[in-house]
Amino acid sequence: MQKVNNNKEMAFLVEDIEALLEMNRLLEKENQELKHEISKLKSQISSLKAHDIERKSILWKKLQNPINNNVTSTKEGVVYGQQKHVVSQASEKPSSTPPPPPTTAFPPPPPPPMPCKAVMGSKLAVRRVPQVIEFYRYLNKRNAKIENRANGTGSSIEGINNNPRNMIGEIENRSMYHSAIEKEHVACTSVIFVEETAIFKDISEVEAFVKHLDEELSCLVDERAVLKHFPQWPERKADAIREAACCFRDLKNLESELLSYKDNPKQPLPKTLQRLQTLQDRLERVIENIEKTRESTCKRYRDLQIPWEWMLDSGLVGQNSRLLNAENVLHQGARFAYRVHQFAGGFDIDTEHVFEELKRIRTSKFPEAN
Repeated sequence: MQKVNNNKEMAFLVEDIEALLEMNRLLEKENQELKHEISKLKSQISSLKAHDIERKSILWKKLQNPINNNVTSTKEGVVYGQQKHVVSQASEKPSSTPPPPPTTAFPPPPPPPMPCKAVMGSKLAVRRVPQVIEFYRYLNKRNAKIENRANGTGSSIEGINNNPRNMIGEIENRSMYHSAIEKEHVACTSVIFVEETAIFKDISEVEAFVKHLDEELSCLVDERAVLKHFPQWPERKADAIREAACCFRDLKNLESELLSYKDNPKQPLPKTLQRLQTLQDRLERVIENIEKTRESTCKRYRDLQIPWEWMLDSGLVGQNSRLLNAENVLHQGARFAYRVHQFAGGFDIDTEHVFEELKRIRTSKFPEAN
């Protein structure tokens, strides 16, 4: 039986490794696509910068033209006034030569009209860039894929999003997701019946039942997403059973670690006491966390017909809390006796009897440490 379980665990580990390798390959592919998109965006940014510089130069030239025209017209007016003044002076002086024919001076050309506000507004207005919209949609789709893979529902949701027919099928309850739920209906119904009618005599039976329950539900891609379609699924009881089994398993592991503790004669005494103190801290932390919520947890377990006596002081919790405390007291007593022996240079008869009694207590309570 253990070999079969090991083979199953190896198969699960191989599947997990293959899934992780596939995810790594997809992430590398998406990384390459992102690099390609970044290079395209950089080229677009450079082209937009060049276009912006060209547009600014054109606007600057258009603004300079009216100024140059005004300066030219002013210069022409000054020249025309000077010529008129010279002609008037020449007509006042008598001369034998006939006056030259008057030259007709044309008025300066009008300045070019300023560009219309509508035209300027159209050139300065923003325009849509389809590449930006496509890139935004691509990133949203990519983030959704990564989240779905992390939740274990990537394959079904990805197929629905990529194919409109799958979306219509999802609405009409004809999708692959609902088909899988229909196939697993019989298995889930049997598991629900077993869990609803389960009555446990001891917490060890709860631990075995949770192991069996996890094996039965391991075929589901997303347990909660499938079981929510079964209104009769006792979710509150299932969560409480798993919580109790996990807490009991942690306590059993801690108890086995405490019982398997052995002194190392070659190890210095401070290091030995440090190891004991570490175990004591762990034990106190676990027991304190259980005692904080023990009253409400016991009531909840009692209502759901889950064994709760192991959480009392007379159960496993009390046994663990007393186990290391007694051994710690014995170690402190032995350490004190050793210090007195070293300081006084030995023991008298009464002190030897007390020390032998201490050794006898340790041997009777912790025989595995000898």
